[in-house]
Amino acid sequence: MKKLNTIISGASGRDFENFLVYFKDNPLYNVVCFTQSQIPGIEKRSFPKELAGRLYNKDIPFFSEEKLPELIKKFKVDYVYLCYSDLSAQEVLDKASIVLSSGANFALLGTNSTYLKSKKPVISVTAVRTGCGKSRVSKRIALYLKNKGYKIVNLRHPMPYGSLKKEEVEKFYTEKDLIKYNATIEEREEYEQYVKNKIPIFAGVNYKKILNEAEKEANVIIWDGGNNDLSFIKPDLNIVIVDPRRAGHEISYYPGQVNLRMADIILIHKMSGTTKENLKLVHENIKKTNNKAKVIEISSVITVENPEKIKNKSALLIGDGPTLTHGGMAHGVSDAIAEKYHLKVIDAEKYAVGSIKQIYKKFSHLKKVLPAMGYSKKQIQELQETINKTKCDIVIDGSSSDLKRFIKVNKRIYSADYDIMDKELKQVYNEIDKILKCN
Repeated sequence: MKKLNTIISGASGRDFENFLVYFKDNPLYNVVCFTQSQIPGIEKRSFPKELAGRLYNKDIPFFSEEKLPELIKKFKVDYVYLCYSDLSAQEVLDKASIVLSSGANFALLGTNSTYLKSKKPVISVTAVRTGCGKSRVSKRIALYLKNKGYKIVNLRHPMPYGSLKKEEVEKFYTEKDLIKYNATIEEREEYEQYVKNKIPIFAGVNYKKILNEAEKEANVIIWDGGNNDLSFIKPDLNIVIVDPRRAGHEISYYPGQVNLRMADIILIHKMSGTTKENLKLVHENIKKTNNKAKVIEISSVITVENPEKIKNKSALLIGDGPTLTHGGMAHGVSDAIAEKYHLKVIDAEKYAVGSIKQIYKKFSHLKKVLPAMGYSKKQIQELQETINKTKCDIVIDGSSSDLKRFIKVNKRIYSADYDIMDKELKQVYNEIDKILKCN
């Protein structure tokens, strides 16, 4: 039987997982290449043959997604599988149309084909969009269970931006491990909160191996999702977070709506900027889509260090990179701090350099706030240069990572953050206790 020539369209995350779980040893498919989106410079790499399995004697090349039509023709492609997340329904349709008009079939993989199954209880925390607060909820659940005497390992959605062979399995226990694995700003934004609380967090490329390693150490596993992707591990309790500031997105983004439909618990995270109208719309959409889930409204608290020193200053505002870019948000934690303490906000775009400048061109919704982009050493340097060029009194760092620890700037940085209190998650803890009693 002729093999089906296949392209996996991804963004260095879900695409690798789908390849390893579904395509790697599947004799029906010949994966001719991966296309890559969202991550700058990523198309210069390839998927190593050492990880690709017995059916592949060469590295599998990466190409820019913009080249899809010519790649379909060049490799005589039968199927293109979309394998990345946080895309609007229109974007998915556009990609399907490009593939179909080029003569190939367009496909998506479901959970029956991609779930890994664990021997231990699994709690998954996913969302309908990037930047809903998944990691804060995951951290609180981990601390709750740790305090009850459970051994916890958090598994994080992958961010393998370096050598894929070296990043097959990564285990983060301390700050030294962040250095050991050359963690990027995006990775630190997710991993640091666990490391600070002495909660192991594993990530990498090969989640079958990662899960096996986690099962050796944990009696409960927490899946901390990325973007609005589906869990890689089949959950015993599926918690999904909705951001009412982006009301309507819970049913109009892929695969966020899939998460919404599968949720056991839906958390509506009422962050700064939430309106009554938005809350009403979100509740209506949930009722239409998943009326079996337990729906809980939660709130978070925003803080900033040394608030008495920042009032009425001119400030450069920094926000979480993925949330502000493909997450579609124009503001974040630092904006709330600026409003509360009457800061004069400086337009960061005027001072942007290199790839940071290109970010503003690509994501035209961004106004003034600086996304904390740091997918490579070069981009971190450009972020640093942008901050140093900006004429302001202070910098408010609203990213989840402590930027002043690994960039050198010529002005004072004040860290801003948000967190969810245990009282907000009491009902979630009760449901977790029920699940664990059954296992």
